[in-house]
Amino acid sequence: MRFDIVTIFPGFFASIFDNGILRRALAEGLVTVGVHDLRVFTHDRHRTVDDRPFGGGEGMVLKPQPLAEAFASLGIQPKTERVKGTGFSPDVDAEIEPRALAPEGNASENSSPIPPPRVILLSAQGRPFTQALARELAATERVVLVCGRYEGVDERINQIYCDMELSIGDYVLSGGELAAAVVVDATMRLLPGVLGNEASSEFESFGVADAEIAVAEDGVPRSQHGAGGLLDYPHYTRPAEFAGLRVPETLLNGDHSEIRRWRREQQLRKTLANRPDLLEGATLSKEDRKLLDAIRGETE
Repeated sequence: MRFDIVTIFPGFFASIFDNGILRRALAEGLVTVGVHDLRVFTHDRHRTVDDRPFGGGEGMVLKPQPLAEAFASLGIQPKTERVKGTGFSPDVDAEIEPRALAPEGNASENSSPIPPPRVILLSAQGRPFTQALARELAATERVVLVCGRYEGVDERINQIYCDMELSIGDYVLSGGELAAAVVVDATMRLLPGVLGNEASSEFESFGVADAEIAVAEDGVPRSQHGAGGLLDYPHYTRPAEFAGLRVPETLLNGDHSEIRRWRREQQLRKTLANRPDLLEGATLSKEDRKLLDAIRGETE
């Protein structure tokens, strides 16, 4: 999978992509990232990327022309012209450095057609970024992330090129760079081979339901419990007692069925306390609903 990030601050990403799981994924070729300096596509001595908004008002707006040229250099056509199976695949490596890729005309004639990329504008006005959307993007071959700045991006860029606007939360950032890093991290960890344990991306907050998780072939019962859209359960490790607090006995008795039930109850408790809105779309069994009613009854 490949990410392309268009930004006026390419240096922002240097340390982010040089640490942790993402660094290993890049080194092993499981994911590639290209960071592209928008100012490369300006034509004045000051490398101007913004201008005053029509109609007046505070702030500045990113100009459409540099962004359009950046897209052209990446082989990104307007969304009305993108046809599945005819996307442009530039000849690029996995290096993380600010650069412009070769224009479409320089692409190899032998390059194989690929599905069109997803072009995403990071914006406070966008749809919420969720784990479900991260899984959707992880099934895409190429994602282009546009980092907004100032008061935003000229809306014509959004209309012509962007498949969606995306927000990572109900707050306003000074730019889309942090949001882009979040999207890359959340998406790439779902790719096969990125995590040391493939089950790690299944048994976690906002994860899939039990029915969507393959049972181990050796028949060993799972002690985990699929999130089914809920928050994750609490985790403990050694020592069994710390600062006068002991690990719940259920986790120490080796009874997998009891552990599963305890973990599910804790998921329901934490979700009800911290994110009750998630319960509406969660995958809940009859037993889950009974547990939830009992938990609610404790506070009445």
